[in-house]
Amino acid sequence: MDNRQISGYSPYIRDIQEIRNNWGFFLGMGIILIILGMIALSYNFFTTYYSIVVLGSLLVISGAVQIAQSFLARKWSGLFLSLLVGILYIVVGFMCLAKPTQTAMSLTLLIAAFLFIGGLFRMITSALLRFDQWGWVFFNGVITFILGIMIFSEWPISGLWVIGLFIGIDMILSGWSWVLLALTARPQVK
Repeated sequence: MDNRQISGYSPYIRDIQEIRNNWGFFLGMGIILIILGMIALSYNFFTTYYSIVVLGSLLVISGAVQIAQSFLARKWSGLFLSLLVGILYIVVGFMCLAKPTQTAMSLTLLIAAFLFIGGLFRMITSALLRFDQWGWVFFNGVITFILGIMIFSEWPISGLWVIGLFIGIDMILSGWSWVLLALTARPQVK
């Protein structure tokens, strides 16, 4: 199909053609993400530490922008709330920057609680409602619940590496997704 034929169809067909034309870029990006993910897994303490530092920096910057925006829109009825949110961002950001290890431990505890409660909720809901394919949701709940227990049982030490582990795993899975997309979209040699 040439571009004139493609333009009459859905925009998704044009997107597919664009992906086919740039499949090498997507392949390269996927490989880079996989390599970075493996590095993040290998150095999960440093990944955790620096992700908290980046989070703190972004919060401080966001807080400054929020405060500036609140002063630029002085007549807005939400001025006080906007100003308060900006101050909160800055305070939390500086706390992350001042004590990144303790922040990582606190966030890891929240992650463990979220996984524990979320897994329990999935198990109970799927068992009570018994909708189609409820067993998969129940299984997902069991795995999530166990993951929450595992992280909590190793806490506070798990706070030093869990966030880095999750970031590394996410980068590897995202990289594989890009690689598979590129290999699927690659023009076939005939």
